[in-house]
Amino acid sequence: MMFKKILVALDRSEIGQQVFKEALGLAKLTQGSLMLLHVLSPEGEGSPYVPTLSNFDYYPGLSSQSFELYQKQWDTFKNLGIQMLQSFCAQANTAGVTTEFTQNIGNPGRIICDLAHSYGADLIVMGRRGRSGLMELFLGSVSNYVLHHATCSVHIVNLSVTPKTNEVVKETTSTLSIN
Repeated sequence: MMFKKILVALDRSEIGQQVFKEALGLAKLTQGSLMLLHVLSPEGEGSPYVPTLSNFDYYPGLSSQSFELYQKQWDTFKNLGIQMLQSFCAQANTAGVTTEFTQNIGNPGRIICDLAHSYGADLIVMGRRGRSGLMELFLGSVSNYVLHHATCSVHIVNLSVTPKTNEVVKETTSTLSIN
């Protein structure tokens, strides 16, 4: 299987670096091109805390200030995402791999699957946080959603759960779409 169009789902955690390296390596091998994606979502790494409307009811004087602060933090979050994408894009272009990027806001799993479809991706490369137990149960995982909903192959870069080692466990899974 030749991967000509590779969608790379990135975040600003340490696994993002690893995901990018693996995707770049694959693109070089297959002369493929990369589409780098960063999804801005409230659950994202470094995302500002969302002020809830219930807080505003109790402290009417704070509401506009809180919101302005939140807006500033959100703008910073957006800019850091763009900087990361630009940096990875430059590295890939230097390595001779055609690369573009996009940053979207919303549900990461859905956005990854929708973009993979509209971009015509042959492969999605993404990381897995390795949440365990109840966190996984309640939050689900983006990688799990993508594995079940993507219409192309998915390569998961797995950061080992034990923080003592820097070893990355690799796991490649192909999904077949049953539409």
